[in-house]
Amino acid sequence: MDANSWDEFEQRVSCDESLHVDSEAMPWPDAQAHQARLAERNLNTLSAVAALEERYAETDDDSPLMLEIQRMDAKLTALVDIVNHLLVPASVLPPRQALRFNAVGAVLPAALVPGDTLVVRLRFDVCRSLPLELAARVERRLDNGHVFVVFAAPGDVLGDAIERLVFRHHRRKVAETRQLTS
Repeated sequence: MDANSWDEFEQRVSCDESLHVDSEAMPWPDAQAHQARLAERNLNTLSAVAALEERYAETDDDSPLMLEIQRMDAKLTALVDIVNHLLVPASVLPPRQALRFNAVGAVLPAALVPGDTLVVRLRFDVCRSLPLELAARVERRLDNGHVFVVFAAPGDVLGDAIERLVFRHHRRKVAETRQLTS
């Protein structure tokens, strides 16, 4: 057990979410190769999630151009929702699981971990049809029935993209909390 991975995970901003998550066992020697094969697809998934989550800031600008952009954004959002429902109907999605993750690894319910090495698939609501697939290995079993898994080294570009996703989700939750308390 590597305490450094756990410490690094704990020190970074993490995303606490309820996502559609599943996993499957994978031999660890295959993990690095699997991660390399999926690197471009994972970057495309993270780019799509970022683009779909991004919303234009509410402005006082009522210019015709801004109104048209907002109208087109609403149409594209509706189109993405339709495509997501057609490609991945709710009946075939894995169940939602509460988890905490960042670029280092994830804390998952023990029932979701089929062995010591696995592939974790995270499906974000804005783009359910494109899962983020990350090779991982069990690093620590926690007392609360959860397991800490460390992701195979994602590389700088993918790691940075995951960190940006986590930061956006964290920032959004902080903003929602502030709105509720004010």
